[in-house]
Amino acid sequence: MAREQLAVLDKLDKAKTQGYHFLAIVIAGMGFFTDAYDLFVISIMAKLIGRLYYTDPTYKNPGTLPPNVSAAVTGVALCGTLAGQLFFGWLGDKLGRKSVYGFTLILMVICSIASGLSFGHQPKGVITTLCFFRFWLGFGVGGDYPLSATIMSEYANKKTRGSFIAAVFAMQGFGILFAAIVSLIVSAGFKSKYPAPSYNQDPVRSTQSQGDYLWRIVLMLGSVPAALTYYWRMRMPETARYTALIARNAKQAASDMSKVLQEEIKEDVTGAQNVGDQWGLFSPQFAKRHGVHLLATTTTWFFLDVAFYSQNLFQKDIFSKVGWIPKAGTMNAIEEVFRIARGQTYIALCGTVPGYWFTVAFIDIIGRFWIQLMGFIMMTIFMLALAIPYNHWIQPGNHTGFVVMYGLTFFFANFGPNSTTFIVPAEVFPARLRSTCHGISAACGKAGAIIGAFGFLYASQGKTPETRDRGYPKGIGLRNSLFVLASTNLIGTVMSLFVPEAMGKSLEEVSKENLDDDEEHV
Repeated sequence: MAREQLAVLDKLDKAKTQGYHFLAIVIAGMGFFTDAYDLFVISIMAKLIGRLYYTDPTYKNPGTLPPNVSAAVTGVALCGTLAGQLFFGWLGDKLGRKSVYGFTLILMVICSIASGLSFGHQPKGVITTLCFFRFWLGFGVGGDYPLSATIMSEYANKKTRGSFIAAVFAMQGFGILFAAIVSLIVSAGFKSKYPAPSYNQDPVRSTQSQGDYLWRIVLMLGSVPAALTYYWRMRMPETARYTALIARNAKQAASDMSKVLQEEIKEDVTGAQNVGDQWGLFSPQFAKRHGVHLLATTTTWFFLDVAFYSQNLFQKDIFSKVGWIPKAGTMNAIEEVFRIARGQTYIALCGTVPGYWFTVAFIDIIGRFWIQLMGFIMMTIFMLALAIPYNHWIQPGNHTGFVVMYGLTFFFANFGPNSTTFIVPAEVFPARLRSTCHGISAACGKAGAIIGAFGFLYASQGKTPETRDRGYPKGIGLRNSLFVLASTNLIGTVMSLFVPEAMGKSLEEVSKENLDDDEEHV
């Protein structure tokens, strides 16, 4: 027999969309805006850092980050993010969502600034300190995943919960776009102020020393949105579900939500003592109720991020290899940053950002399951459409078609599994394990991102010295790498069949937390 729903939770589930919903979206969303900015801006700046610190004027091509350095600079924040997702996800269930929320933001602000203040001007000192601070930046970013998703899911009403969580995650798209636009504006200013010949014309003068300020400024600007929302994060009350179901203080939950909803909520404190499950993550009860759910949320996020982060972090390399961005030798260092930032701005505007907001619009109409399944299928189709006629796309005059197809893979990633893999784990697990399970799911995603980031870097290199970057071993080539990414999307499609649908249900109904332990479940 189903347990009776607490009055305060019933009120939240049936509440009309109000101002506090949108305030919660902005407060949680600004964290994701910062997260995306910090994680993806390094892909724009990596080539500039390579030219500044690893250029050999006697070599025919401009300097690039050596393989191990490039992997470290790109991947270290992802490693920090994985650790942060596991740690803060667990801590959010132990200490409360709000208690931990402010700390992750402070960590992001401090490390964003410190990333731009890397010590010294020698490659070893700069790269070492940059990687150190980006790891801890990623650690703070990781905490935002389970906490933001859990807080928004527990504040939202059941009718539009999917749209609200999706709106928080959609700020990631604006963060990616903002990273590209800031890089575009700052590099345009530097390009105008400090003109220089191309590398082919003058290898020494083509690498402007002022570029050392450019990448530092752009990285440090990532701290601004996070700092602006700290005050509001600290004013948010703890979620009613944590207070009532985990802290076992339904009276306090009713009092907190009375202020938020601006109406009096009376709670039966006697009945409130018997709500919520008590078993843990490694118990037979969890395995029976949620084992398949956890398998589905972890594997789908893993396979999604292998493809998604490969595409995002190495846009600059893909654009160069298909000829959409001129060869590095024909540009100076700052001009190259400008061209990369412009290309990523186009992709973000036309593919990335719209995909997120299509999810916001349709997730509570179509449902999580169908959007995720459709997204994976379309990503597989477009990856194959890029890979099979690859030699056609790299011919002069066909580059625009390649970029359009490439942008569509981003659209269906975001109007698809990149959004739903974030939403579903915040809904299907019980309150006392919700943040932990979301953190585990997200960490599996970041494991996929790390494999994608490190693997794609090496795999996409050509088989001949002329078709690979200096210092890299022989790879399988970009075409075969696209086939691999299509395969990961196909596996994600299969695992999506095990994802439960949460549309229109209360969190307690979806997680089966409203059922007694001795009931049989399917």
